[in-house]
Amino acid sequence: PVDFRSAASASAVCSFCRSTLVRDGDALRRIGQSAEVFDDHSPLQLGASGKLQGVAFTLVGRLQYSTADGTWNEWHALFDVGGGDSDTPPRSAWLSEDNGAYVIAFDRLPQGALPAPADLRAGSHVAVDGGAWDVASIVQARLLAAQGELPRPPKLQSEFTVIDLRNVQGEVGTLDYAEPQSPQWSIGRSITLIELAMQGLREVSEKTLASRAVACPSCGASLAVKLATTQSITCGQCHAVVDLVGPDGQGVGADLAHYAQANSGESGIEPQIPLGSTGRFAFGATDELPWQVVGYLERCDLPEADSDDEQTFWREYLLYNQTAGFAFLVDAEDGWSWVRPITGVPSGRGDTVEWQGIRYRKGYDYAAKVTWVQGEFYWRVRREERAQVTDYAGDGAGSGRRLSREAVGQEVTWSAGEAMDAALVADAFRLPPSARPAIQRDAAPASMVNVGSALGGFSKMVIVFIALVVMMIVLSRCDSDNCDSTRQTFGATSNEYQQCVRTRGSGGSYGTSGGSWGGYSSGGGHK
Repeated sequence: PVDFRSAASASAVCSFCRSTLVRDGDALRRIGQSAEVFDDHSPLQLGASGKLQGVAFTLVGRLQYSTADGTWNEWHALFDVGGGDSDTPPRSAWLSEDNGAYVIAFDRLPQGALPAPADLRAGSHVAVDGGAWDVASIVQARLLAAQGELPRPPKLQSEFTVIDLRNVQGEVGTLDYAEPQSPQWSIGRSITLIELAMQGLREVSEKTLASRAVACPSCGASLAVKLATTQSITCGQCHAVVDLVGPDGQGVGADLAHYAQANSGESGIEPQIPLGSTGRFAFGATDELPWQVVGYLERCDLPEADSDDEQTFWREYLLYNQTAGFAFLVDAEDGWSWVRPITGVPSGRGDTVEWQGIRYRKGYDYAAKVTWVQGEFYWRVRREERAQVTDYAGDGAGSGRRLSREAVGQEVTWSAGEAMDAALVADAFRLPPSARPAIQRDAAPASMVNVGSALGGFSKMVIVFIALVVMMIVLSRCDSDNCDSTRQTFGATSNEYQQCVRTRGSGGSYGTSGGSWGGYSSGGGHK
């Protein structure tokens, strides 16, 4: 039996044989067969219910899409009432699920013609449906599979273009060119499952996730996947980076792509906050929640060949909370900060922008790459991929706030956060006293202080200047083979010395990439 909850629904997919059925008067006509949905361990499922602004809805259908960077879901939500009129059919919405984040959107009839895909590029500004938007991403997608009741017949076909837009009101606009002559237009907002008061969610247990354990394609060691959203994972034995999505989104049952990190080996040094550690933080306006360290990245900027800028390094910890999604802790030369991707875009252009009432001034604009990764990631980690980063610092009352823009290929992501004290990080993760000095960023190196204390004013300045020059030369070389100067200056337990050991002899560069509207972005204040 195939039941229709709404008289306005045009089609449904049989849950038994996956036949795609469309209404033809009072009869149903079979037009094809849907592929089986790839099990991505989503907490959502058909029949789950929730409320939006007091109006109840039920998830009655699902579309699963894939891109070169993975998969995402569009859940068809059917509301109990129409637009205030009992004769109006129930209203439909789309609950998009991507990278552990959610957007609820409604289809709209645009005012005026919609732009052609060839006229848009990531980062550009465009007028659509009478409003001003920024292009966040342009991806080539295809529909993998469909389930349940849908407002339009699903078309399993070749690739088509999907363009995501953002505006200063924090909205997400989506242009779907599956039908090039009549593209679909929708507008939505970021939302959490807690805000939707979801019930009837699927239980994603540790036992279920353990079934995804696979052998490392490089060394054969077991890779136990902990997170439902993981798309890349590093092997704890050989440090290879393994793509869990596989070709055409086929998942772990397919041959998995992987690559070795050139700076891996027995001398590899672990993150100073161990993977798996859990700390409680209140990021921004959210309540204090437990956040677990699931991934670790080491990154450096790439000064231009004719530039006198020194090369800098920083570290990022990927944090996960089951209800709030992902966040980053950034450990840079100027201290610690937290950041999270934002849905909208700041207002303003050039050196000054504004976001949520705070003015930000442009700090640095630079290229960056990832030199080392450990743990699990919700995006597909790629070799030789680089990001163009622009950092902004809060002004006036917003002092300490951070804003960052990252562009990778045809995707632009904004992130916002705030500086934080190293002691807060240490307390949250209950780091032992022996580990706390290594995460401080505001203390002068002991070796420099001891040398200077025995000298007069001018001689002390000369010695300190020489030490700083030596330190910058050592740190500015990704491929240095001699880290003795860094060890003597900062100490053997310092991040600076560990970074030098990690990156010496590295011939490769490794980068990251995001999903559709969820996106990957890390934090500000890198320089």
